Amino acid sequence: MRHPHTRHTRTSRRRFVGALTAGLLCTAGLAAPAVAAPAARTAAPTLADGLALTPPMGFNNWNSTHCRAEFNESMVKGIADLFVDKGLKDAGYQYVNLDDCWALPNRDADGRLVPDPVRFPNGIKAVADYVHSKGLKLGIYTSAGTKTCNSAGFPGSLGHEYSDARQFADWGVDYVKYDNCNNQGVDAKSRYTTMRDALRATGRPIVYSICEWGENKPWEWAADVGHLWRTTGDISDNWGSMLGILKQNLPLAPYAGPGHWNDPDMLEVGNGGMTDTEYRSHFSMWSIMAAPLLIGSDLRKATPATFDILDNKEVIDVDQDPLGKQGRVVSSEGGCWVVAKEMKDGTRAVALFNETGTAQHISTTAQAVGLPGARAYTLRDLWRHSSYNTAGTISATVPAHGTALLRVSADRSWATHPPDVELGLNGSPLVEAGTAATLTSVVTDWGRTPAVRVSVSLTGPDGWTLRAASRRTTAVLPTGRSLSTKWTVTAPQGTATGSYDLTLRVSYRSPTGLRAQETLPLSVSVVVPPPSGTSGLGDLPWLSATNGYGPVERNTSNGESAAGDGHPITIGGVVYAKGLGVHAESAVEYYTGRSCETVTADVGVDDEKGANGTVAFEIWADGTKVASTGVLTNAMPAQPLTADVRGAQVVRLVVTDGGDGIDSDHADWANAQVSC
Repeated sequence: MRHPHTRHTRTSRRRFVGALTAGLLCTAGLAAPAVAAPAARTAAPTLADGLALTPPMGFNNWNSTHCRAEFNESMVKGIADLFVDKGLKDAGYQYVNLDDCWALPNRDADGRLVPDPVRFPNGIKAVADYVHSKGLKLGIYTSAGTKTCNSAGFPGSLGHEYSDARQFADWGVDYVKYDNCNNQGVDAKSRYTTMRDALRATGRPIVYSICEWGENKPWEWAADVGHLWRTTGDISDNWGSMLGILKQNLPLAPYAGPGHWNDPDMLEVGNGGMTDTEYRSHFSMWSIMAAPLLIGSDLRKATPATFDILDNKEVIDVDQDPLGKQGRVVSSEGGCWVVAKEMKDGTRAVALFNETGTAQHISTTAQAVGLPGARAYTLRDLWRHSSYNTAGTISATVPAHGTALLRVSADRSWATHPPDVELGLNGSPLVEAGTAATLTSVVTDWGRTPAVRVSVSLTGPDGWTLRAASRRTTAVLPTGRSLSTKWTVTAPQGTATGSYDLTLRVSYRSPTGLRAQETLPLSVSVVVPPPSGTSGLGDLPWLSATNGYGPVERNTSNGESAAGDGHPITIGGVVYAKGLGVHAESAVEYYTGRSCETVTADVGVDDEKGANGTVAFEIWADGTKVASTGVLTNAMPAQPLTADVRGAQVVRLVVTDGGDGIDSDHADWANAQVSC
């Protein structure tokens, strides 16, 4: 948690609409990383207590319950039971952690913390004893300030470090999360070091989690203070928040290792704000970053799909590898990320991560991720739990917002696996109902061995017409060769606008007769041509809208996290009746069907956050930036922005953080209009 002023900071989100696969938005291979690594540093001393030698795994209630009454002793015990019953304990999850609101607002006459008798009628020690009886560990929360972050004003530990640490130890606490609210301006390193010394003085082994939101670059000084440190502000249960935090944490790989971990905040998997594909990406990327895996959803309500993600032992093994390396960026061109993590056994975990809004071909090589030269390699897909052989190319067509998480090794048993075959689909994912569109499927053999008896199919919704207009089978597909098939796709006249699923499949065999089948889920959008004349963008349907905090708002400011909570758009004291209210980083896309000419708006930082906020605005026509501002602040009046969008199929309105990180970056596209 953090203080309300920056409670929704440091998030970013982009979404792209364009070609479904290779080459148009993402460039395969080894582009220079967009995220630079920190300068070399001398190794910092680390805590030599043998704790957190792999990233902590467990549960924290905050993301699912906040301070609601359902956070209580019964819930905490129920989570411990589920850890055992659902196999999460066996998968490596240990800590059942309490967050804010467990105490009464006031200390007792002796200055001691008092557990809330309604929430925890038997006290914290009784909860700890129950958790310990399950072979698990208990965590607790406080703040390195006079009060915690909740507005009810629960007591923090600033000035009470030694007595509070003694209470925690006496209760049997195994993990302390130490927040940063109400810190009275006291030096961060001093505050967090004092609690370290207090915890040590108890003599009890307690994992120490520093939660100062990355504001004082704890990765540079905290390796001998805590076992993990937050590198960012709070995560929210949306794609933009997760993506922004991911991008902040990735460059910090040199600072992580056994006993000292970068912490990009808790998991949102299962809380409902993202798709299962996005949650798999969240879990995959946290694992390849050797991040703590602290479940933030209410497991009592979790779906089978949520448990399938959280207890994927092959993915967890990447996170928990004892070498303790955080994955490093190999390439990141056009929102297509390759991140590689060295493993203790010499293999490499490789994440092919697609931040864009359409499926993308993402590729690298065994050499580029640090593997030695070999005739062939075994490639293990950690989500499909299948193994393949590859001649050295590591490649996949990754669905929108998806991640292929692979483990690649130069082992001698590669020939026992079928060749790695990639499916792709080229062409625009935008379809006008009743009008035929042309798509091209591409099947490529990256294996050392050929694929034989190859057959490809494309299916879609009932009533749609999908016909192959060229060959869709081949007897043999040699290494490095592709089978391309043209398809005619028609949505029935009258089909409602929106996103629809297509499924591309290929079946094949290895030369030894091993059967294999690959499936690529894809989405196309049914769109309607824009109206003639000048229209307000706040009144038109968009293709997609992503926002750093809360939803994009029509004709009001961003407001806070809830839909419809905005205010009249106001920039420099001037009120506008129409437009879009967003929060960096943001992208809103409109289908213009190559029939529009200009986009205009008055842009700036909304007045609703006082003196805070620095942003920059961009307008993109398909993949080209056609207009932009410099950095705008709250002190500046609205700036006129005009873009020539002639010939563009899609127009995208983007707001960035202005290059200084995100803090209350509420931005307005006031009086935004398109002329068609």
